Amino acid sequence: MAQLAYALADWQEQLPAGLSHKEVADVCVDGEQRVFLYGRYDHAVYAYDREGAFLRSWGKEIFGRSHGITAGPDGSIYCVDDGAHAVRKFSPNGELLLTLGTPEVPAETGYDGRDSDTIRCSAGPFNRCTSLAVAPNGDLYVADGYGNARVHRFSARGELLRSWGEPGRGPGQFRIPHGIYVLPDGRVLVADRENHRIQFFDPEGTFLEEWTDLQRPCAIDVDADGRIYVAELIWEDRPGRVSVFDRGGRLLARWGEHGHEPGKFIAPHGIAVDAKGDVYVAEVCWTLAGRHGKVPPDCHQIQRFTPVQAAQPAATKSA
Repeated sequence: MAQLAYALADWQEQLPAGLSHKEVADVCVDGEQRVFLYGRYDHAVYAYDREGAFLRSWGKEIFGRSHGITAGPDGSIYCVDDGAHAVRKFSPNGELLLTLGTPEVPAETGYDGRDSDTIRCSAGPFNRCTSLAVAPNGDLYVADGYGNARVHRFSARGELLRSWGEPGRGPGQFRIPHGIYVLPDGRVLVADRENHRIQFFDPEGTFLEEWTDLQRPCAIDVDADGRIYVAELIWEDRPGRVSVFDRGGRLLARWGEHGHEPGKFIAPHGIAVDAKGDVYVAEVCWTLAGRHGKVPPDCHQIQRFTPVQAAQPAATKSA
């Protein structure tokens, strides 16, 4: 397969006067190609058409701390709230349909509220949950990451079916399970962020394999052709970046330079791919840099990249 390349696209969210957000924690695209941004600090969902025209917003009085957002195949929007230790399911218009977890009640794991290495044990849902994926059969998989080291599987009605994972570095163990995705064949991909890998599991949580050609992977999305897109945070002297793999783990594309200028990255945290192959990258620039005065207040929060003509075949494969 030929190597892919991407270029910055001219896409701007058209926020109405009076609405704002300091950063975008995550992004998703639904079946109608509407783009949903999960804003942080002014915690709310912002919905746009594909060209960036504003449609609606909701949730400002609901969320504790925005983290992950997912569009279900039925058009539902799932919002993972790590501040409130809860997941909420909404209609595309913002009607609350389902809540997973008990808002404001964290599971007891020993987590001290700051350092995930203080987690003594895994526990039931949730302690600062991070992301949700919808399986082909409708089951819901939730990565329970900052204050836990667990993946939880629910039925579509919200019944807890199974949980797995514990703190550590071995197979099936986690150091911040951050992003999650379920492939059409039922395999579950977990972005094990601080272990710098993606772990693959069967639907019951049995470890299958891992990919390690990654740095602090935060979020995963997959296009209609099975290509796997990963948003990766800055690590040591390496800038934040986006990597694209084929379904076998071969690296197809990778880009990212450090900077607040358009097309560069500060803190890639969320990712989504639309039906045309355009890639949306959400960044938490304020959390990682803006509040420390390291980037200007108008640093990019959401950028779209579009595929351009392919280059030479890639030869790199993940370990």
